[in-house]
Amino acid sequence: MEIAKIKIALIGAGMRGLNYINYVHKHRMEAELVAVADPNQARRNKVREMFELDETVCFESWEELLAGPKRADAVFICTQDQLHVAPTLRALEAGYHVMLEKPMATDPGDCVQVVQAADKYERMLVICHVLRYTPFFQTLKRLLDENAIGELVTVQHNENVGFLHQAHSYVRGNWSVTANSSPMILSKSSHDLDIISWLIGAECVNLSSFGSLSYFKAKNAPAGATERCLDGCPAADECEYYAPNQYLTENLKWWSYAISDDWSYEGRLKALQEGPYGRCVFHCDNDVVDHQVVNMEFANDVTASFIMSAFTNEISRTIKLMGTKGEIRAAMEKDEIEIHRFDTGFKETITLNKSDGHIGHGGGDGGIVKDFLKLLRTDASSSLTSAEVSLQSHLMAFAAENSRLTKQVVNLRDYRRQIEDKLSE
Repeated sequence: MEIAKIKIALIGAGMRGLNYINYVHKHRMEAELVAVADPNQARRNKVREMFELDETVCFESWEELLAGPKRADAVFICTQDQLHVAPTLRALEAGYHVMLEKPMATDPGDCVQVVQAADKYERMLVICHVLRYTPFFQTLKRLLDENAIGELVTVQHNENVGFLHQAHSYVRGNWSVTANSSPMILSKSSHDLDIISWLIGAECVNLSSFGSLSYFKAKNAPAGATERCLDGCPAADECEYYAPNQYLTENLKWWSYAISDDWSYEGRLKALQEGPYGRCVFHCDNDVVDHQVVNMEFANDVTASFIMSAFTNEISRTIKLMGTKGEIRAAMEKDEIEIHRFDTGFKETITLNKSDGHIGHGGGDGGIVKDFLKLLRTDASSSLTSAEVSLQSHLMAFAAENSRLTKQVVNLRDYRRQIEDKLSE
């Protein structure tokens, strides 16, 4: 019996959106892309050509795509952070299931409303916490469930942002100003808070957080540093953040593709001359942190610490899981997991096989799309996550920012109650 293809519409055809629809493109027996909306014509054209779409189903705005008769079974919403809520609420109301890029909203009250809307309209809402779908974290979860190190007691998790990634995304880029996006602990690390909660398998009840913007500000600029790197900056030869060295190289990194839709040398040069990515990292309008720690207490007495820092060479995630019978140390980007047992002295190193499926967050981007399509054919009970689960980790991120600013411990149950009470006023 032939299974009907799931019809998908895409809102937001940037790098994240393209990552998700790549799965659809490779698995055309499962799903088909039937419409796209993005204000950038070059991006719309790329998707149109990729899926051989008619011009009539390529729209400049999400409002146009969602107007009129329902076009698809589900919609992928991959707009910028502050543009998530309105299209999501409209799509749910119009009868679409939604896969929404994280964070679901930049305000805790909006996050609650989005989840409530999914319940009201009885639509599936999945937030793209893609790390749950990676072979790496799924292996860690399996080991914990099998009591490989006894009962879990403590988690130490690091998000090593990387100095160049910080400069690109959180100093020069789209997530550098809280008011234009969200606190960095949400925009960058809601993934990590979600993973910590999933591995521990309990509700976070209390947390505290500290951090600041310490380095990427004017007082730390080299002597005579110009506002833009290409304005004859005297520190060009010695500055590790000199923009041409980051964006005008022959071997392009992923961030080079983000600064312009014209990936030629001339296009990238123009972007540095005119756009935000050519600015001196010490003369930007950034205000998000460049380092932050979060300490957490969970309902099952497990404690966790999370460190997010710009000041690392590699862009990576590392984790240490400490149990009553042993410990696990793991590095995501290396796909290596080390297990040490206390009682027997047993040691094992698990090296996961890298494959094409690992493309995009260690394979998580394709994994979540595959799972979402499966949900549309079956039911939500088989999913690794849910909107309500994602809401919890989002509120942890907002609470962490609250704690950072107030220097107080936040009780998560009280914090959520206050948000819900405010919405009901």
